[in-house]
Amino acid sequence: MIPDLMSAVLLTGHGGLEKLEYRHDVPVPAPGDGEVLIKVAAAGVNNTDVNTRTAWYSKSVTSATSDGGEDGFDHAEDDDGSWSGVPLVFPRIQGADCCGHVVAVGCGVDQGRIGERVLVRNMLRTYCDYKPYDCWTFGSECDGAFAQYTKAPARETHRVDCDWSDAELASLPCAYSTAEGMLHRAGIGAETVLITGASGGVGSAAVQLCKRRGAKVIALARKNKMAEVESVGADKVIERGTSIVGALGRDSVDVVVDLVAGDQWTELLDVLRRGGRYVTAGAIAGPMVTLDVRTLYLKDLSFFGCTFQEDIVFENLVKYVEAGEIKPLVAKTYSLADIGQAQTDFLEKKYTGKLVLIPPQ
Repeated sequence: MIPDLMSAVLLTGHGGLEKLEYRHDVPVPAPGDGEVLIKVAAAGVNNTDVNTRTAWYSKSVTSATSDGGEDGFDHAEDDDGSWSGVPLVFPRIQGADCCGHVVAVGCGVDQGRIGERVLVRNMLRTYCDYKPYDCWTFGSECDGAFAQYTKAPARETHRVDCDWSDAELASLPCAYSTAEGMLHRAGIGAETVLITGASGGVGSAAVQLCKRRGAKVIALARKNKMAEVESVGADKVIERGTSIVGALGRDSVDVVVDLVAGDQWTELLDVLRRGGRYVTAGAIAGPMVTLDVRTLYLKDLSFFGCTFQEDIVFENLVKYVEAGEIKPLVAKTYSLADIGQAQTDFLEKKYTGKLVLIPPQ
């Protein structure tokens, strides 16, 4: 029996944690043509949830994501506060990561899909008519998974058959697709790769996915997380904050997978070999860096900025899970009502791997 009302977290505007309202009177969405209704079993916590709430994506913000993670940024401009640069419509149910079960379908969708355990592709192309480099983020341009029920395009809702728990599956969409999207775009293979922010959700996913491709992985992580990152598969782990050039030497790696940016950014280019590739999908330590353009052209470097993901990226992730080629890394679960504590812990970087929210069942 599908109820009329549900519990959900509403984002009421850009700002601090006070903008997240846990409510019990939110209407259950109805699936439209080509959509499915999903009873959410688990939803992961991601940087994009925090960044969207605080309007960190606004060009008016130039500092690290953590600087305004709890209280927001007083000077942030709402007009370009979302990742897409288009103003958000409030209230919004966030949550880019959704694992759940299909409980109803809209017109044009096979009734046989009811009962499937599914993941929703977090970068949705259906609502943009599959135009190149155009997509919506689940939980940003449309409502997401921080609720008991959500709806999504059937075409981008993937059945997954595996022995992972719901919380483990919910750790996959945003983090692993971001990581796999970077590796796919940069064409990473059996070569030497340096990964920054390797203890986070995307970073730890990148370690696993690079190893799957036969790469030698060097990771950057905080001292208290180095052993955990090594256990995920890194061949070498360097303490964050130490000299990267001092630890590796110049011209020593083929690819840099960067999620951090910040003060050490110039060193990342110094350790790249001639003809090397730099690929990024984040800047949690601060987006403003100094580039000596001579380094770029004299070393014949290639830069890849990655947000949009080709269809094959998410399709491959499902195959990797079902084939047992990657493993989940869930650090802790919380009830949906405790989203504020979960995001606080996320910002404090207490854990290696993913934090996951569980709505009332």
